[in-house]
Amino acid sequence: QVQLVESGGGGPVQAGGSLRLSCAASGYKLTCNYDMSWYRQAPGKEREFVSRIDTNGIANIADSVKGRFTISRDNAKTTVYLQMNSLKPEDTDMYYCHVFQRPGLFCSSEYYWGQGTQVTVSS
Repeated sequence: QVQLVESGGGGPVQAGGSLRLSCAASGYKLTCNYDMSWYRQAPGKEREFVSRIDTNGIANIADSVKGRFTISRDNAKTTVYLQMNSLKPEDTDMYYCHVFQRPGLFCSSEYYWGQGTQVTVSS
């Protein structure tokens, strides 16, 4: 069972400031490959995609944060980071780490969510 622990949220951070979120995963299977992503959600709204880095290191990022947010991971591929610069009040959300276990010979398709970390940006 994969477990995710997020950290690095907080605030309020002033607009224009920076934060770095971390998500540490445990319980990975050695025979499986994992994509790691960040999503965010405001109260009463749907969860939205922020950024993803796949098992090969290829990153995708939402247009709304392009040029301001950067996703990266450690060499062990078990921790993913989200560097958030030039923060705006509209970036205020709960941020969730998401892991997708790719289906393979010994692996089923599964996904996991972290508990979320709050980011608050003041104007």
